[in-house]
Amino acid sequence: MRKCIVIGSGIGGLAAAIRLAAKGFDVHVFEANERVGGKIQEHKAAGFRFDLGPSIITLPHLLDELFVLHGKNPRDYFSYSKLEKPFKYFFSDGTAIQSYADLEKYGNELSEKTTDSVKSFRKYLKDVETKYKITRPVFIENSIHRIQDFFNNNVLLGVARFFKIDAFKSMNRANKRFFKDPKSVAIFNNFATYVGSNPFVAPGTLNVIQHLEINLGLYMPNKGIYSIVEALEQLAKEVGVTFHMKSRVERIDYEKKKITGVMVGEQFHTADIVVSNMDVYFTFKNLLAHARQPKLILKQPKSNSIIGFYWGVNQKFPELEVHNMLFSANQKEEFDTIFQKKTLHDDPSLYIYISSKFVPTDAPDGKGNWFVMVNVPNNQGQDWKGMVEQARANAIRKINKMLDTNIQDCIETEKVVDPVYIEKKYRSAFGAVYGNSSNNMFAAFLRHANFSRKIKNLYFVGGSVHPGAGVPMCLNSAKIMEKVMK
Repeated sequence: MRKCIVIGSGIGGLAAAIRLAAKGFDVHVFEANERVGGKIQEHKAAGFRFDLGPSIITLPHLLDELFVLHGKNPRDYFSYSKLEKPFKYFFSDGTAIQSYADLEKYGNELSEKTTDSVKSFRKYLKDVETKYKITRPVFIENSIHRIQDFFNNNVLLGVARFFKIDAFKSMNRANKRFFKDPKSVAIFNNFATYVGSNPFVAPGTLNVIQHLEINLGLYMPNKGIYSIVEALEQLAKEVGVTFHMKSRVERIDYEKKKITGVMVGEQFHTADIVVSNMDVYFTFKNLLAHARQPKLILKQPKSNSIIGFYWGVNQKFPELEVHNMLFSANQKEEFDTIFQKKTLHDDPSLYIYISSKFVPTDAPDGKGNWFVMVNVPNNQGQDWKGMVEQARANAIRKINKMLDTNIQDCIETEKVVDPVYIEKKYRSAFGAVYGNSSNNMFAAFLRHANFSRKIKNLYFVGGSVHPGAGVPMCLNSAKIMEKVMK
């Protein structure tokens, strides 16, 4: 039996391990931390449970596939539901716009709260669906790093329709083709933040994200996001995957351009195949320092990072939903401050995720578990202690104003995550949450492939490589890795 070592147990690494076990490999996962999941973690304090990391789930069938591969019923492991009210958006003038899974209701809400029409909304949803249908077979579910990948009918058709994906327009410009009201534009520009990018620079192609969330639906696991990781870990163990926790890989070894194994501490572990779920920047800089470096890819600009406040709040706040956005009054200035000036904006947009709105056991009765996220630059040596204090003050001021409350009096417990923590804990280069940014039209082509051209039997999965960041893309990275495996 051929042996495969997977470095890291993020969602991409878990998916890779499960897929390789289905192919008959003896799979071993080495994880530096004490729990599986990579950036998907949980935190418990004073009766509150918080999902750390990703909080948006789309394309849940990609998770189900992993169970079906082994003849298992995914519902025996975890379950999820479609959110009928996916997001609520708050603006500085007091307007609140509720999104709905029912697209007729969502269109009517937009037309009532903005100057845009239901007709424009429908045209927009058709446009982002078209973008997805074009990019899915070419890029999202396929390697773009081998000539043979382009020689099938679906891919050739997608390439022929390339002019329809707005690759040479910014997201902001593409959105303004359909919407005139700044509120509508702000809502749809915000999807750039899902991959750590600036909508005023990133290509309009990224509007495929809206198709996933709006047309196909936003989902919530019935026991919270971390239940996904627990289910995948259980499945992996059942199908023979061996986990080595608190086992940091120090080096990937190869001879004559072919993988031989990895060093963990002072112990060498042989392997026929190695799959790195570690950030590709650190994979090369730390584990493959002795190998030729893909300099062009590694020097690409990184995404932004976040400061996250996990607050146990002693009130319900019925005006909030599971997912909420409190927008900056000047979105362009905010993104320029983050990406150009590399500092905090005084009027930040805030994302507030409250899983207890859907999973009541995540907070004590009458209370809520808030994840308040502020987008910030990645780590370039800033004074993060001071910036965390400033971000907290800015967030509290904004919440108090927009929700007419004194949120500081409601906070019972707090955990803080910043770029330095993210870089150290998860080995993410510069604390960038999403790997490379997508702030130029060629960024999609400058992510590392899911395989190595220089070292045989070395593969890559996760949000820092093709096809990109986010849970569905990480799952697709493992799917592509399996497809290109020799």
